[in-house]
Amino acid sequence: MCPLHSDTAQNVELHILTEVTKALITPLGLPELLDVVMDTIADVLETAEFGVIWLWDSSAGLLCPQVVCGPGFPHLQSLRQLRLREGESVAGKVFKDGNAVVFGTPVDVANAMADLRPVNETIWHQGLDSSQRPCSMIAVPLWAGGQKYGVLMLSTLHSSNPFATDDISFIQILADLIALAIERARLETESLALSEAKQADRLRAEALAVLSHELRTPLGAIKGYATALLLEETSWPPEKQHEFLLRIDEECVSLETMIVELLDSSLIDAGQLILEYHPVRLERIAQEVAEEAQHLTSTHEFAVGFPAGFPLIDADPLRIKQVLRNLVNNAIKYSPNGGLVSIQGEIRTTDIVVSIADQGIGIAAENFISLFEKYFRVKTPSEYQIPGTGLGLPMARAIVEAHEGKIWVESKLGEGTIFFFSLPRQGLSSDEEIENG
Repeated sequence: MCPLHSDTAQNVELHILTEVTKALITPLGLPELLDVVMDTIADVLETAEFGVIWLWDSSAGLLCPQVVCGPGFPHLQSLRQLRLREGESVAGKVFKDGNAVVFGTPVDVANAMADLRPVNETIWHQGLDSSQRPCSMIAVPLWAGGQKYGVLMLSTLHSSNPFATDDISFIQILADLIALAIERARLETESLALSEAKQADRLRAEALAVLSHELRTPLGAIKGYATALLLEETSWPPEKQHEFLLRIDEECVSLETMIVELLDSSLIDAGQLILEYHPVRLERIAQEVAEEAQHLTSTHEFAVGFPAGFPLIDADPLRIKQVLRNLVNNAIKYSPNGGLVSIQGEIRTTDIVVSIADQGIGIAAENFISLFEKYFRVKTPSEYQIPGTGLGLPMARAIVEAHEGKIWVESKLGEGTIFFFSLPRQGLSSDEEIENG
């Protein structure tokens, strides 16, 4: 006789429901939550010596064990490799038909499981360390919100107190509680995905607005200076004409940079970023970038420092220069009051590290994770208007990671920011090796 139908059945059921409910409200992710729930059922429901929570994998079209709980057989958890088709064995039939079943004898269980595919038959025997079937078994569907999620299956292995038909209603209550927890997790996941989609849409809209503004700015300047030069009623002195032409050239460079960023971003999204490896001397590229940047600002100073014997690396020189240029430009933009921008190199055992430090406004720690996401823009005090497309740092990360390196940031508000990137020490490492090659 099952303990659920003794004189104290109601008290037993109430105790079990209380313990299972406590487990279900534990603040855990779904896999961990189901583990706790099944352990609780095994602890408080004397009849359940072995159990499985099967969940339906819609992409594979198979029932898969999410939780396996039972005696300490060495290979018990190998049962997680089971994959049941709809209609296969006990769980497959319960999932297909949506009806609970109970088998009270080993013969009944064996007959119900007779259609296990050979691969599943082998896994089952290995997991239970025996070819013997459970003594009794009960399986009920996991339904919630009009949707089938899987099957709760409980078994006795050695008990003389088998499951009976009268147990179905109570076990179904437990299954419904589990299904509600699964439904809640699904809704939370969908809600989070919807929230993330809305956030992505908002960021895209903001990015388009920023890009529109950023593109208009150089175009407006080019148009203004060109119009001024074309005025027939005004005769500009040569030095003024030269100044206007320089401004036009600068704005063209700015516009070209933004267009390149947009095109490169599209290449990265399409997985078409191609690297052309050559021996690269990073200190030379860093010096070139510093000299270029110096022409763009009169309020910043640049210092380049690499230790003697800094190794050559195999890399794409144009892309690495693009990384350095993006990081240096970022340092200039986020130190609007000027100051020192330092580019330093460090030699490590398996890689090299380059750092770009500024004395600017800094970046709050909560922005570090999002900093390398497309179109993300750090919020700055209202007195600072930082130009840019929001693509420079994501592109730098994509290029560095394509070289099997890493990129990261350290910063303190009001004290400045340091960007670091590492590249592996592969291939050539000295002028001598180039000559010998």
